[in-house]
Formats: sequence, C-alpha cells, structure tokens
Amino acid sequence: MNVCFVTSECVPYVKTGGLADVAGALPAALSRLDPDIRVKMFLPLYDRIPVFDHGFVHADDLGELSVTLGDDVVPYHVWYGHLPGSDVEVYLVDCPRFFHRGTLYTDHADEARRFVLLQRAAFDIMQRYAWSPDIVHANDWQTALMPAMLRHAYGWDDRFRHTRSVLSIHNLAYQGLTDPHYTWEAGLPAERALPGGAYHHDGAFSCLRAGLVEADQITTVSPTYAAEIQGPHLGCRLDGVLSARRDVLTGILNGVDTAHWNPRTDVHLAARYDAADLSGKAICRTALLEEFSLSAPPDVPVVGIVSRLAEQKGFDLLVPDLEEVLRTRDVRFIALGSGAPWLEGFFRGLAALFPDKVGLFVGYDEGLSHRIEAGADAFLMPSHYEPCGLNQMYSMLYGTLPVVHHTGGLADTVTDLHEHPGRGTGFSFHDARPEVVTATLHRMLDTFQEKDIWRAAMRRAMQQDFSWDRAAASYVQVYRRASN
Repeated sequence: MNVCFVTSECVPYVKTGGLADVAGALPAALSRLDPDIRVKMFLPLYDRIPVFDHGFVHADDLGELSVTLGDDVVPYHVWYGHLPGSDVEVYLVDCPRFFHRGTLYTDHADEARRFVLLQRAAFDIMQRYAWSPDIVHANDWQTALMPAMLRHAYGWDDRFRHTRSVLSIHNLAYQGLTDPHYTWEAGLPAERALPGGAYHHDGAFSCLRAGLVEADQITTVSPTYAAEIQGPHLGCRLDGVLSARRDVLTGILNGVDTAHWNPRTDVHLAARYDAADLSGKAICRTALLEEFSLSAPPDVPVVGIVSRLAEQKGFDLLVPDLEEVLRTRDVRFIALGSGAPWLEGFFRGLAALFPDKVGLFVGYDEGLSHRIEAGADAFLMPSHYEPCGLNQMYSMLYGTLPVVHHTGGLADTVTDLHEHPGRGTGFSFHDARPEVVTATLHRMLDTFQEKDIWRAAMRRAMQQDFSWDRAAASYVQVYRRASN
C-alpha cells in the first residue's frame, strides 16, 4: 500500500501543536506495522528548518519546478530525506516566497494560497516520479483540499485513478476560510465555493469543508471528539456536514512516542523508574521542587501544568477559586506555559502571592516538561474541549494522575478513580464550571492521603497502552475502507 501523507508541520522539523506529533509518529508506525506500506510525506520547507542538520539533500533530478496558480507561475525546489529512524520518505517544498515568513502560519491575505501551492506541488512531485498512491492522507484545513483536488483537478490522470482519500481533523475550529477565488488556483469547480455550494461556509470558501465533503474517509483524533463534533456545541457550525457523513467518520485516539516519553529511559530526569519500582519518582519529585526553590513533605501533593495558556485549555475555570484552594490546602503547583497575557498574569500573581507553594516558568522548555510530568503527583488539564490531548497520556505513563474535563480524548483516556474504583487512572469532571473544577481538586487532594489507593492507580495508569502501533493499525483499517 502506497500512502501520500501531506501535512503543514511535523516533528522533529517544525511544531506548533499536536498535528506535528501525529505527523512525526504515525507514518513511521505505519511503516513498522507492515513493510508493504510505503509512505511519502510532503511538507513545506519553512525558513526555520535546518535542512542539512536533518540530512536533507536537494532533489537535483527534479531541478527547479513550478506551479501555475491562476495567472501566476510560482517556482519551487524540492529537498529529500527520511523521517528519523524510519523508511518514510520526506519531500520538502522549497518556496521562500511563501514559506520563509518567520512563522509557520500567518494572518496574511494569501495564507490559503500558500497551502494551495503545497498541495499542488505534492501532486506535481508524484506525477514527475510516476508514483501512484493508494491513499492520499490529508490533515486539517491546510491540506484539506487534497481530496477535492484528487477528484476534480487530477481526476484525468490515470496514475490517480485508484487513489482514495482520507482527511484527518486535528482541530475543527480552524477551517481555512478564504476567498472563493482560490478554487480557480486549486483547479476546483468555482460554483462549489459560492453561496449554496458544497464548499461555502460562513460567507467564504472553506478549505476544511471542501475536504469533509469530498474525502472518502474522515478521521479525528479520539472517539469521543468524533461524536462531539456531530453536535452543535463542538461542531463549529460544521456539525451538519459531519453528521451527514457519520458513516465514514472514525475517531482514532492519537498515540504517544514511548521512546521519547518513557520514565525508564528519559534522559531529562534526575532518576529513572517504572511501575515495578517507583522509587525514582520520589527522587524526580524532590529534584523538581528544588528546581523551583520549593519544598514539600511526602504527604503534600505536587500538581503539574504544562500547557498553552489559552481559554480553550480551561484555565479561566481556575480564576475564581484557585487562590482560595492555595490558602486553605497544603499543596504545591508547578506550571510551565505561555499564551494569553491575562492568563500569564493570573499565574504570575499566584506565584507572587504564594512563593512557597507555586512555581512558574513562562515560556517552553522541553526538558522541564519531562521533569514536571515525572516529578508531579497529579497533572491538571481542565480543557473546555480537547480533540485528543497528549499530556494526560504522558502523565499516566509517568505515574502522574491527571485531573481532567470529561471531553474529547481526555474522556477516552482517563478513567475516574471514584466512578470506577478498580480501574481508575485519574480524576474527571463532567461540568465545566469553576465550582466543579474546585470540588474535583479537593477530591484529588483528599485521595492523595490514601496512599494504597493512589499507588494502585499510579501503576494502572503506567500500564496503559498509548503506543502509536495501536493507533496505526486502526488507520490501516480506515485506509482499507476507503479503498473498498
């Protein structure tokens, strides 16, 4: 099976969110799963990607290529390499005019055009190498036109006659709303982007809606999120389309990179440990507290946060009551993140009010994120919505019990310790209101004193299977359904 995987970001090259983690792990897992699965990935060459550091070479056999976008002929080059530790071939589309802008995504008027170029270039490169994929796998709005282009712009080419498409939704809130003019540049029927057309949404041409309408199969990053987006609350006004296509919509929980996130081997930690021997976790906890000039006896829990500080992540729910929790309970909070200035200010204020209870690092530090996962006893993730989420899975693998909102991937991964005493791996709340979050925090703090119950939950959490091998097998099933 040949798979063309098209994405706007990928670890270890560039990352802004969970899409990059998926792109960096799923294709490699597919190759491991079955040697007959051959994956070629297409990605923009942003100015922040050091091509030589990652072993890329210029595709001299292709030379300078060009894509015609309307009346404009846009030249580009191609760089070639492999996803580290895998047989996955990676093709970087090198067009400085479109991709050397200092950031991956912009608010420029030609934002959609940048990714039309990427998608047209992917088809162009496949044609020049006479490569026929069985599956084109697109991801989010930036590459969601691939299914539509496969059907309407490249349907004439026999090498794509048997190619089928899969579109993965990583976050439905981002829809690629743009001018209907771009249908012309993408080679799509213009009338579909006009009012009443299949691609028209909220007064614009929606790249994501086009993909949802045209893809042979649709996936999203957790089973619960797949159900949630078919309703008005989280459907982002696309719930009607998704509900109509429910028969081809599948929720597949993301995996995690267990080579990178593994307390037995993690190079960022003060000590290593596993479910059979948890002694190293106590050392990690002490080291983390010392890093923030804090201290706490063993019966005082350490709560970790690693997140973008955004309202979607639910931190606004902490504002009314967290100060009172810190005043009345013996607990330590250690947070790593950045984002909305008012939320950064909220956490800075807590750190100033409770210098002996709150540690804060504004920004991002990869090593510190590992040390928080290992050194904390509990991990707070109160997201209003969370398509999948990864940190709750990292936490469980490190024996750190998550406190989460029962939504999306959080609902699919965390089993509440009191609702299911023999299976619990954390704490969850169903109603996203401040008083409910506070009550759940108090419940967690009380349970921490029941050491036998807590330790048993830690071991259950650490034994969960969140590997990409499991997820890759589910994607192969989707590919086969698309091909039938």
